[in-house]
Amino acid sequence: MSGLPEALSAWAAGVTLLTIADGRDDIGTTVSAFLPVSLDPPLIAVSLIGDAYPAEVLSRPSFPAARFAVTLLASAQKLLAGQFAAEGRPSARLILDAVPHERGPASGALIPSGGLAALECSVARRVPAGDHLLVISAVESVAYVAESGDPLVRFRGRYPTFG
Repeated sequence: MSGLPEALSAWAAGVTLLTIADGRDDIGTTVSAFLPVSLDPPLIAVSLIGDAYPAEVLSRPSFPAARFAVTLLASAQKLLAGQFAAEGRPSARLILDAVPHERGPASGALIPSGGLAALECSVARRVPAGDHLLVISAVESVAYVAESGDPLVRFRGRYPTFG
């Protein structure tokens, strides 16, 4: 549809980092399609490119449900967001090697420090949506919440500074 990509890029969205501890390696991807869904029960949703590896990993049938972490990135984490959005990026473990981080006790996923908040989640439902996969997930724990900070926002394909 003509003009649709440009129109959708006019939507400003907070940027998150989704990380998964896969049996073979640590995976991570930048996600700007993040949505709080419910406080009771605590649910969030993320939209992933359907044929990308993170969507494949979270689509696997598993018991218990697949787990992952979502970090709401701060404006100072622009470089980190770019590294996790790059084609052919190395594993999350290698990218985060020079960044303070911890492994989430509930998800096993790597969680970088310095974000606005970090959540550990388990997949509740997967919904194919066009060329994406909508992953509705239960929030199992809150790894941290920063006392202050500015969000990293994506707008028109860039990370502008507001204020």
